[in-house]
Amino acid sequence: MKNSQPIPENEMERLLSLADFDLDYTDHQDTFKDLAKLAAKVTGTSISLVNLIDSLTQWTISNYGLDLDQMLREDSVCQYTIMETEHFEVADLSTDDRFKDKFYVTGDPNVRYYYGVPLRTSAGLQIGALCVLDTERKSLDPEKIELIKIIADEIVGRLKTHKVLENLRSKLNEAKQTQKKVAHDIRGPLGGIVGLAQIIKDQGEDNQMDEVLEFVNLIHKSGNSILDLAEEILESHKEKKAADTGKKALDNNRFNLTLFKEKLMKLYEPQAKHKNVILVINTSILTENVAFSKNKLLQITGNLISNAIKFTPAGGTVTVDLKLVITLEVPTLQIAVSDTGVGMKPESIKAIMSGTASSTGGTSGEQGFGFGLALVRHLVDSLEGEMSISSLVGKGTTFEINLPQNIY
Repeated sequence: MKNSQPIPENEMERLLSLADFDLDYTDHQDTFKDLAKLAAKVTGTSISLVNLIDSLTQWTISNYGLDLDQMLREDSVCQYTIMETEHFEVADLSTDDRFKDKFYVTGDPNVRYYYGVPLRTSAGLQIGALCVLDTERKSLDPEKIELIKIIADEIVGRLKTHKVLENLRSKLNEAKQTQKKVAHDIRGPLGGIVGLAQIIKDQGEDNQMDEVLEFVNLIHKSGNSILDLAEEILESHKEKKAADTGKKALDNNRFNLTLFKEKLMKLYEPQAKHKNVILVINTSILTENVAFSKNKLLQITGNLISNAIKFTPAGGTVTVDLKLVITLEVPTLQIAVSDTGVGMKPESIKAIMSGTASSTGGTSGEQGFGFGLALVRHLVDSLEGEMSISSLVGKGTTFEINLPQNIY
């Protein structure tokens, strides 16, 4: 099936840039709420959306005038905006063959006018769009157009700031873990020194070494001070317990299986329901509260889930199994995404694993952009993980991901 949807020439590079922000699309409504409202007020429109576009989905991370979280990329107008360098405008969506049958045109809110500007990174990669919409035709003068472009630049600026802050939090956390390790490492030898000094002190009269005894006393005091310091470092970095559950508190850079499951359900259950597909997510009970890095997990697992839904017919099931396996060697996060869809031929699996797969359509005519699985493979490799695929034509497919983890 030939893909008729617009795809930027630098699509893979664009997706990697978006993934590098490592965003949770549910967490930024308040971050951009003021800018979304400002865009609508500046242009005199009733609706404004801040959209980010991945391989299959348009994510509305903030909105004004329309309660919208996501839609299929192929249904969006903003997919055309990211093809442009300046802007994309449609005077009347109801008279444009590309959009006249879309749900937001034929039904509530009955949108007619659209104006969008791309959200462009400093590297020139267009990861999404800021758009304004209205139920009536509009005409934006140059001053308003310039203002909306300034707002779009501010959105990208805030995304960059978020990324920098997350990186700083991660580095600070790594520094804390290093402190804890150092403290643990010095407790043993210092404890031995202090203990030995105590023995020499206790036998000091027998040794009749007044000067040595005084020196040993100083060693003893110094050793105790350092041991107390090590204890203080350890105590200051103990995890806080949640008051109501007794579970370890999580910072912004970490998930546990319970939170990971909640995020995935919030993001991808709407897609499954839209297609009448059942989404089931299971976690391993014994380790569901153990914290691990969330780095790129939503991007990896989300792309696999979207892909599974795409190739599963109505009435089918997509099952996600999340396990954290803790061993003496390397703790491993295991992610398995299985579907009851159309399945894959061995040559298709080989093409995905080698990075030469082409785009195909879904079970309900969804457009396939051919980059989602390539992105997953790249991200898994960057995290020193492993990916495998098993499938039977007509029965379904399972993607398995193993990612090494630093548990803390």
